[in-house]
Amino acid sequence: MIATGNDEYSQRLAEQIGQFIITADANSGRSLQKAIGPSEVGEACERQLSYKLLDWPETNTNRDPIAAIIGTGFHLWMAEKFEARQVDIGGGRTRYRIEERVTVRDSPIPAARLTGSSDLFDRLRRDNLDWKLVGTSSHDKYRRQGPGEKYRVQAHLYGMGQENAGEEVHRVVVVFVARYHELMVHVWSEPYDRAIAEAALTRLDRIREQVMALDPESHPERWSAIPIPDKPNCRFCPWLKPGSTDLSQGCPGAQATNGPPASMQALIA
Repeated sequence: MIATGNDEYSQRLAEQIGQFIITADANSGRSLQKAIGPSEVGEACERQLSYKLLDWPETNTNRDPIAAIIGTGFHLWMAEKFEARQVDIGGGRTRYRIEERVTVRDSPIPAARLTGSSDLFDRLRRDNLDWKLVGTSSHDKYRRQGPGEKYRVQAHLYGMGQENAGEEVHRVVVVFVARYHELMVHVWSEPYDRAIAEAALTRLDRIREQVMALDPESHPERWSAIPIPDKPNCRFCPWLKPGSTDLSQGCPGAQATNGPPASMQALIA
């Protein structure tokens, strides 16, 4: 947090308002979510997913919340504006499903159940849309390189959730809107493919089985057997702890060594 004021009183007030924002965000429904959601399933880092699956205590608690807060406000604004243009398309159905919960996978085992709130489904276009409010550099990256596997997987998981709800899904859409002084919108879309969502769930189940077999809660040294990508995106990881030599206390990120010791290979074979 950066808090400044033009005199001592203003400085204190800036610090208090900044801390209010941080505390309120930390106690929001989004921040308190424990179960893994569709937005996390495609995460490339198996170690980050493993921490999440075990509900491991977070170490990177000083993350700046303002981008997420602004994004939440944008989602609410979009929901309000689409609700205002809602129309009846017959059969007791409206055109848009707005911010509705969908079940991607149901299961009697709570840990295997996957649900989420889908931003918008257009029944006439048969498109599922996901809003992403991003910085200008990220906007340019997604425009040039595509959405990345994490967002792509999330899009198809929400498509699966809509299909499970009885909708006919033709395309999944990610809409990138830049936080900038002029409107910049980039749309990525492709035909919905249930197989992409199923493959992501299969991978998640494999990671869950791996972490259960390793049991790093009882054997902290086994955290090193859970790999990270060659080029991890660590900046916003809740378990980032630069310089950490004890993975049970946090991950050093890009500095971390990959791959299990030979003595542990049989545990995850």
